[in-house]
Amino acid sequence: MITEKDREFIKRAIELSKKGMDNNAGGPFGALVVKDDKIIAEGYNQVTSNNDPTAHAEVVAIREACKKLNSFQLEDCIVYTSCEPCPMCLGAIYWARPKAVFYACTKEDAAEIGFDDQFIYEEIETDIGNRKIKFINLDREGGREVFKNWEKKNDRTDY
Repeated sequence: MITEKDREFIKRAIELSKKGMDNNAGGPFGALVVKDDKIIAEGYNQVTSNNDPTAHAEVVAIREACKKLNSFQLEDCIVYTSCEPCPMCLGAIYWARPKAVFYACTKEDAAEIGFDDQFIYEEIETDIGNRKIKFINLDREGGREVFKNWEKKNDRTDY
């Protein structure tokens, strides 16, 4: 069920998208993380201002929320974002494990203004040897040795 608080939070995400755009920080995207009906972190796209292709609004907000909560997971939180998350942000959201995501614009709306992520979805489905960026498997056994040590590690933190 959508509440009045949800409407307020999505409105704030949209305001953040405008703020970032007006500050020339990056694209028109904003996001926030809420826990117990309180905003604990906010972010807007900072890709171009920080020269960081990962500085999408959702990632910025998730990083800040995790710092504040001193946790790498947001299990009791809700993410509000001005646009349906791109594949990278979708991955970050799933790793953070919030209980819900509210979004305003759709990925189709984003594509209409030049933010089309369809090629990434297609690349994910493409065999690794046929992707547009060359992926080269090198020293798999050396890498697997570290994985074997991880499996044996008694003091690891699983996630």
